[in-house]
Amino acid sequence: MIELYTWSTPNGRKVSIALEELGLDYQVHAIDISKGDQYSAEFTAISPNQKIPAIHDTDTGITLMESGAILLYLAEKTGRLLPGDTPKHWETIEWLMWQKGGLGPMLGQAHHYLKFNPGKSSYAEERYHREAQRLYGVLNRQLAGRDFIAGDEYTVADIASWPWVSRFEFQHIDLCEYPNVMAWYLRIAERPAVQAGYSVPVPAEVPGLPD
Repeated sequence: MIELYTWSTPNGRKVSIALEELGLDYQVHAIDISKGDQYSAEFTAISPNQKIPAIHDTDTGITLMESGAILLYLAEKTGRLLPGDTPKHWETIEWLMWQKGGLGPMLGQAHHYLKFNPGKSSYAEERYHREAQRLYGVLNRQLAGRDFIAGDEYTVADIASWPWVSRFEFQHIDLCEYPNVMAWYLRIAERPAVQAGYSVPVPAEVPGLPD
């Protein structure tokens, strides 16, 4: 059994989507970050960085924080979502690290300035919107001629990036300008496990595209 400590954010949804895809039994513990639950002594003991998501695997006794580490752990535990073939294995890791080091942090800043604090800093709004556009361009080029980020196989690289792209409206991004990303986004949005994982711990509909 996987004990999942999470909230309805892109990082949290990575893990709930992966758990749904893998069909693993899990129990959800909602950590409401808007109320400061992440700073409690109980959660800090599980996640020293005081960030969601985190897991505790009751089968192995392993506790992990950091969504990328958790995705790799779940993939290795089940032998799925991470190719065994050496080139594809490392390409998947490469794009998982790209999400962790670039797409997530930069889109998070775009959310902060463009969605939640508009008008506070025109410099920050321009900087992070421009970087969001650049990163979407990188992803659009990577997806040219392929169904998924690391090739023809759906992997943890897709699961890590997709929840951040699902908030394209927060980032003032028009997905029509990135047709390969749009096709990939819709392809993954149709997966039942993605729709189920997106509603953990708070029910939510997967964002569609504007008319």
